[in-house]
Amino acid sequence: MDVLARPVESIPEGQDTHLVEQMRITAAGAAAGTAVDLAKIGVPVASLGAVGDDELGDFLIMVMRNRGVDVAGIVRKPGEQTAASILPIRPDGGRPSFHVPGANLGLSLADIDQERVTAAQVVHLGGMDVTWGLHDPAFFDLVDKAREGGTAVTMDLLSNMADLMPAVRAFLPHVDYFLPNEEQALLLTGAATVEEAAAALLAEGPRGVLITLGAEGSLVATEEGLTRVPALDVPVVDTTGCGDAYCAGFVAGLIEGRDVVGAARLGTAVAARVAGGLGSDAGLDGPVTDA
Repeated sequence: MDVLARPVESIPEGQDTHLVEQMRITAAGAAAGTAVDLAKIGVPVASLGAVGDDELGDFLIMVMRNRGVDVAGIVRKPGEQTAASILPIRPDGGRPSFHVPGANLGLSLADIDQERVTAAQVVHLGGMDVTWGLHDPAFFDLVDKAREGGTAVTMDLLSNMADLMPAVRAFLPHVDYFLPNEEQALLLTGAATVEEAAAALLAEGPRGVLITLGAEGSLVATEEGLTRVPALDVPVVDTTGCGDAYCAGFVAGLIEGRDVVGAARLGTAVAARVAGGLGSDAGLDGPVTDA
């Protein structure tokens, strides 16, 4: 869950109160946020993950269900916290955060409906850097089985924490498209440029690497070469969830039958919609095109 307020220029001293223009509570993150975005742009989506047995978990499941996500695969973990963040959004759209990790840390293969994975047209792995229970060769075997059956597998990360990056590399031979942000890509590879990082990540197994670059758009790397996809020029209210929205648009593009660059352009358009409002699903009230 994300709790967002804008605009926030400073944290009040003592018990002072600052008035803000807007607050929202949203389903967010590299899995739930992307799932909600997919549902809101018209793509049927089911979410597999874990929440605690707390009120936050109740609310998160309700929000996702209300947005159109199939939540039957979300498990409750007794005694655990549901992952949540508080985000005071700056006037320029920047988003510092206060975060508590939650039940997804312990999500394991035993919690996953394997038939749903192998039957999906696309499986999106969100936040594998912090879903430690799935750092499991048996899970990699499941993902490979899905791919053998024609499922496309995409992956995005949640954190920019250097000590979590090395374990992510184990997933790369098992995914088709990897969608890190610039900082994650550089941390993973130690490269000096995003072009070098993309080439290094592509060499580890994916069919495509798409590095999001904020206001600079994204870099798409495939065996055919590198392509820059520019960001759209839109007024920015809040950058929360733009990467998750890019992933949702990219997945939607794959389902439409677009090539990788075409799917990236749709991802760019979905991210631009989200940047224009507060929260990770802002502005997504129906189909999005990149025309």
